[in-house]
Amino acid sequence: MSLHSFLVSPFADYGFMRRALAASIALGFGSGPVGVLLMLRRMSLVGDAMSHAVLPGAAIGFLIAGGLSLPAMGLGGVVAGLSVALFSGVVSRTTALKEDASFATFYLTSLALGVLIVSLRGSNIDLLHVLFGTILAIDPTALYLVGSIASLTLISLAVVYRPLVTECFDPGFLRAVGGHGPLYHFLFLFLVVINLVAGFQTLGTLMAVGMMMLPAAIAQLWVRTLPLMFVVAASSAALSGLVGLLISYHLRFASGPTIILTAAFIYGVSLLVAPAGALRRLIKRPHLAG
Repeated sequence: MSLHSFLVSPFADYGFMRRALAASIALGFGSGPVGVLLMLRRMSLVGDAMSHAVLPGAAIGFLIAGGLSLPAMGLGGVVAGLSVALFSGVVSRTTALKEDASFATFYLTSLALGVLIVSLRGSNIDLLHVLFGTILAIDPTALYLVGSIASLTLISLAVVYRPLVTECFDPGFLRAVGGHGPLYHFLFLFLVVINLVAGFQTLGTLMAVGMMMLPAAIAQLWVRTLPLMFVVAASSAALSGLVGLLISYHLRFASGPTIILTAAFIYGVSLLVAPAGALRRLIKRPHLAG
């Protein structure tokens, strides 16, 4: 097999592969930087909870549209995800429960409710599509939606970069100077939700957070400054999409899990050879003489 037939032919010959690649790259560019901020805020598991929280809204959109209408399911997912985020914040501020505990209870309830709604009116194939996604079946409408979400995310991060980073590292300072910290926190949660909805369109609710957190972990192992973390996270997510699609095409694997496993492989290699990886820490550096 020539290099051209391995790397280029799948995308040159098949439109569904080109759409899947474009969706993967757009998803990586949007989700990667958001995942970095999630990890720096120590909210990684909150991202996983939010990915499940969008399910009941998507399921209601599925019922209203009478099938797998991605715009209706995406809108329902945004509403459900933001509702869970707001309710979790209210519970954490009015009860003894912390925000992570309230997120856990809401996401478990949301996951069960979403699966129940889809199973009542849809087939097992519909349920598998919602849970695991079908990136190879993405249509132009869904591709435009994913691209629009990625563009909105990058523009929003560029506009509110400074207050968002300040709210991430020193929320007390932002409150002291009247910087509207809760507003930026809600904006950040909004970006998390819409990127999870974009991931839901392609990878399903169970794996959508994978394109958000694995590239973020890779970036944290390789670089130390925040802008470079954004670049490395977005690049590694896009690379995972490209390599995962090629492997799934030639070996006839499921595309979504292959993309996530490719990102996990890059993460595993980074754990060993990255500047902050295990091997660099185990090798003793010589002390400076004199």
